[in-house]
Amino acid sequence: MSFTMYSTPWCGYCHRLKSQLDREGIAFEIVDIEQHPEAAKLVEEANGGNQTVPTLVYADGSAQTNPSLAQVKAKLAELG
Repeated sequence: MSFTMYSTPWCGYCHRLKSQLDREGIAFEIVDIEQHPEAAKLVEEANGGNQTVPTLVYADGSAQTNPSLAQVKAKLAELG
């Protein structure tokens, strides 16, 4: 997996990005922060204490919050 998407079941932005990534054939892991408190803490750390989703965390440890498909593709290209 090249990155993990932290989300919630009710997040419209998460559903939209997931659909776009699926259409592009980009593999990723998805974690529901409502089911995993440790994941919620990670999201808070990446977003100044806020549980903002979708938050994507990449293999290099960097994170993006509510990125566009283009931003995700650019980051994946940067990671090689």
